Order: sequence, then C-alpha cells, then structure tokens
Amino acid sequence: MKQPVMTQRAEAADVDDICINASGNRPLSEVSRSRRNLLKGGLGLLATHLAAPALLTACVPGMGRHGAPFTDSPRPAIGFTPVPVAQDPDYDRVDVPEGYAAEPFFSWGDPVVNGATPWDSGAGNDWLEQERQSGQNHDGMHYFPFPDAPNEHGLLVINHEYINATLHPEGPTVTEDAQGRKIRPKDEVRKEQAAHGLSIVEVRRDPWGHWERLYPSQYNRRLTATTPMRISGPAAGADAMKTRDDPTGTEVLGTLNNCAMGVTPWGTYLIAEENWKNYFANSDLDDHAQRREHHRFGIAAGPNSHYNYWESADPRFDATPKPDQPHGGYVNEPNRFGWVVEVDPFDPQSQPVKRTAFGRMVREGCTCVQHPDGRLAFYSGEDSRGECIYKFVPEGRFDPDDPRANRDLLDRGTVYVAVYHEDGTGEWRPLVWGEPGLTEADGFASQADVLINLRSAADALGGTPMDRPEWVAVNPFTRDGYVTLTNNVDRGVDPDQPVDAANPRPENHHGQILRWRERDRDPHATRFEWELFLLAGEQPPAGESWKTDHQYGTIEGDIFACPDGLWFDPEGRLWIQTDFSDGKSVYDAMGTNQMLCADPVTREVRRFLTGPSGCEITGVTGTPDGTTLWINVQHPGISYPASDGKTRPRSTTVLITKDDGGVIGT
Repeated sequence: MKQPVMTQRAEAADVDDICINASGNRPLSEVSRSRRNLLKGGLGLLATHLAAPALLTACVPGMGRHGAPFTDSPRPAIGFTPVPVAQDPDYDRVDVPEGYAAEPFFSWGDPVVNGATPWDSGAGNDWLEQERQSGQNHDGMHYFPFPDAPNEHGLLVINHEYINATLHPEGPTVTEDAQGRKIRPKDEVRKEQAAHGLSIVEVRRDPWGHWERLYPSQYNRRLTATTPMRISGPAAGADAMKTRDDPTGTEVLGTLNNCAMGVTPWGTYLIAEENWKNYFANSDLDDHAQRREHHRFGIAAGPNSHYNYWESADPRFDATPKPDQPHGGYVNEPNRFGWVVEVDPFDPQSQPVKRTAFGRMVREGCTCVQHPDGRLAFYSGEDSRGECIYKFVPEGRFDPDDPRANRDLLDRGTVYVAVYHEDGTGEWRPLVWGEPGLTEADGFASQADVLINLRSAADALGGTPMDRPEWVAVNPFTRDGYVTLTNNVDRGVDPDQPVDAANPRPENHHGQILRWRERDRDPHATRFEWELFLLAGEQPPAGESWKTDHQYGTIEGDIFACPDGLWFDPEGRLWIQTDFSDGKSVYDAMGTNQMLCADPVTREVRRFLTGPSGCEITGVTGTPDGTTLWINVQHPGISYPASDGKTRPRSTTVLITKDDGGVIGT
C-alpha cells in the first residue's frame, strides 16, 4: 500500500513504489506464452487438474471442504444494486447500496486500553495518551469470535500501518542542522511510534442488535513501535540480529508498518510488517553500498530516512555502523523488521513473537490454506515494483486436539518463491541454504542469512518479478489463490521491466488480479497453474479492446483501478478494495476509492461502497454468518468522520449491516 511521507494525501510522495530490484531475472515476457493466448486461455490451462478432489480448507473459521471443480463452483448470491462512483472532490462520507447502513465504529484516538484519555481534536493528545488510544491508519484486520456467541461477541484486531501529518494538531516539527540533517522533537517521534502497531478491541452486539465496543475490557490491548517482542526461529540469535541493546539477538522493540495480515487455524493473528525499510538511514555511503541487507531493501543512503526522520530522536533507527559500540550499534536493527509477528488476541499477557522462518521482506499479508490432514501453507506478496510472490510451508502439521503442539509450528519450515512459465504453469522454488545459488560461494553463510536477505535469495533462484503483489485471498470452495497486482507505471518504460503475460500493459496505472491453482490442490505442491482473473481499468468504447489502449480493462461490470485489499467471505464472494490517487486525472472516471464485489465464476463485478475523498479503502472482516462487515477508511483527505470541515480527519473502522439483518452482499 502506498505511504506518504508526513503528508495527508497518499499521492504526495509514494516512497514505497520505487523499484530497486536490479537482479536481472528474466521477465515474464521471455518465459510466458503470448498475451493473446493467455487472455483467451482461461480455465483451459487448468484442464489436467480440474477433476482432482478438493483437498484444501481455507483457514477461515467454519469453512468446510467442497469438491466442485472451478467452473462448477457454487455461484455466490450478489443481489445489491451498485452505487455510482463518487467524483466530488469534497465527498466526505461512505456510501453503500440501498438497504444497507454504514456507520463509523472505531476511529483513530478512540480509547482502547483501560484508563485511556478521550481523543482531543484540538490541542491533541501526548504520546503517553496515544499509547492507550487507537493508532492511526487502520489497515488489515480480523474478527475473532467467542465460541459461545460467534455472531454476537468477539475481538476485533486491527493493524495501524503508519501515521499522517494530522497526528499533530499543527503538523510535524522538522528542523535542520548545519550538516543538512533533519531533526525531530523526541516527544513527537514517541507519539508517532505510539500510533503504529495494533489494536485489539472487544466488541458485542447488544440485545437490540446494535454493535458496541466494550470498554473497559480485559482483552483490549495496544501494540506499538516500542512493545517488546520475542524473536524466534532460524534467525533468532544470529549475529546479523544482534544490536547494542540486544546482544542476544532474541528480543526487539516494536512492530512497524503493519499492512495486510493473516490468521492461523489455532486462533492467532499474523501481522505482516511491510514498508519498515523507510524508517532507517545509513549515512555511511560506502558501508551502505556493500551491505546487502541495506542496499537490496532500499534503506536510505545518507543522513535522513525516507520516513519522518525518527533516527534523529531515536538512535535505534540510525543504521550507520558504529565500530566503537557493541555489535556496531544499531547497524543490524533493520534486520529485526520485515517479519511475520504472531499475536494471541485472547491472551493479553502473551508476548508477540516474530517468526523468522517465514523470511524477511516488505511483506503484504500472510494468507493461510489448510489441508484436511493438517498440512499448511501461507501466501504473501511483496508490495514493491518488480518483487515476488512467496509461500511458506511449515514442517509440522496443525493438530486441533493438541493446542500446545501448535505453539511453535511456525518456527520450522520452507520458504518458496514463485516462478511463472510460458505454458501457464509455475513452480515454487525452495529458498534453502546449500542449494545451488544459495551456498557460501554465492554469498550466503547460513539459512539465517538466506532468511534475513530473502530478496537476494529470491533473485538468486530466479523468482519472477511482479507488479506490486499485494493482498492474497483463497477461495473457500475451490481453494484457488488470488493476488492483487496493484499497478506499475514503470512497466514497459524501464528496460528492466518490459511488458509480459501477467503484466501486459505498459505504464500500467490500473493493475490486475492474478489467480492460481496448486497441483492436486496440495499446499505442499511445488507446481501450480495460473491465469489472469481480470485487468482493472476503464471499459473500452464499442468496437475497441484493451489492446488499442493499454489502460482499458477486461472488467465485466463496474470499473475500478488499483486493486489492493482482497477477501473471500464465507459464501464465496470476492471483495476487492482499491488504492489509487483520486486527485490524478488518469483516475477521473473512478471517482474516490471503493470496495467492489466479484463473482469468481462469471467475473462479474459490482461496486458496493465508495469512500471519502483522499482515502484508501482497506481491511475487511465479518462475522461467520455474514450479517456484519467491517472495513477501514484510511487517511481520509476530508474531515471524515466528523464531516464538519474543521476537525482533523480520522482513519476509521466502518460497521456495515443490512437493514433486514441479512447477509452482506445478497
């Protein structure tokens, strides 16, 4: 997801979209069949495996197995009348179809931890108060039901990705020293760190059918950029994980840039640390150029980080080597971010754990698939231009009868990178130390080294560069995986990024959605089949096609751009959320960002929701019965949800219900 630098509107400075993959791996245009055949091929690519029994279960509470092949999958009921695009630059609300209601439910600054101070819209709250309040920029989230009343009582767990300038009533304070180094006040930085992380909030439907947040609650909790977390798995204790403050390399303070997420079959929440790289700076240019883990991930080379200049107030974020300090000071601190963080929402005393077996990347989500025999796989995209799609396969199996056996299940396993072939098939290549390309002769000293430098390892094995792969969703009936490829304006312009079958348009402003099926529907498979589900963008005039204008899409129904958030509900509807800069003319036809509903069989798309100007629509979850939905409005550029033209805008979780109490989307 795009992230502005100390600004309110996301289009100001998209520092997350910079391509830094110089691996030279073959693009898909050199390994894929023709664009024409791919778009026509559809499910013919999958013919050899359509008759295979459905062996997988999506890791969603209550999901059962279904044996129908893709084309015979049950069609989900989509019965609402679409809403129009919202093109007013002062649009300040959330619109849903007739018969539905959408209302603000949980906003930045709302009390979370017992004893929290109410949000102050004028003078603002200090950093100690912010630690007990909801963080800013709500993103990925999940509803965990209590078993005795799953559709009326649960825990809502919400990521807080980053902060806006609106965190401070008068905006951030930035000064500059004689050497040109940006300087920030310590208390402002502390408040920004406190607004990152995670909120866990107990919610309940009252006897009259209205949802409420419970406060105080024994479950309510905040994680921030300074919360102590344990490091586990193959990289725990490695030299590259040690710092001046943590000579053991086993405990880190905080989690950063939490975007999409995942859940486990045993009821824990998985934070995906995305653009953590922007928070660090290494001012030693020679060291930066030689330090693979800084150079390949894009740590800032120079005295100032890309994001908010925390290094001026908190030495942890100054990754310049300090030879006179133990373990070089904080030169290794960036290596301690970019992991999957496991959190038990039902145990407020538990310590979050960074699971290093997943590998370190600019991770967008961690979506689980489960085999009936307990074998698992977790899919992730890496949200940057020219990066890859990954799968983590745990060594052990999930045992529902022995919860303790699952406690450290995510500490051992294999990470794979996706490679796409010209015939519509693909393979998962294991990123295992000692294999060809990942030996000491290749510059990898151990499995920990491979995991810490996962991008370089994927380069070495020929992982296919993609266009900003973001959220992954798994169809609960067919078990097919879907991934959003949000956009890439460098495609076809940068000589290292020519157009190809999965990314068929130059200067791609609108993005696409790709889907795949594992061989024999086995989460441990190393082969898969893939195709394009749709190309986002405008509809071509009569008689024209997307080939005559590379911005035209193949959408059957309501147009949209830049797919980002992606989620299947229990009945198999595919929900798509968008993230484009609504102030740019190329998106004029799209209006503001939105959420849409797609039929995975017919590919029909209907627009369900539009958000306020300047926002991103992201994060979606619901009750098991489908009658309640929550979505997030991130960084609104208008005074939502206050709508008074004065109060600072607030990132907000929105509650959606149907007037007749029915299932959302029908």
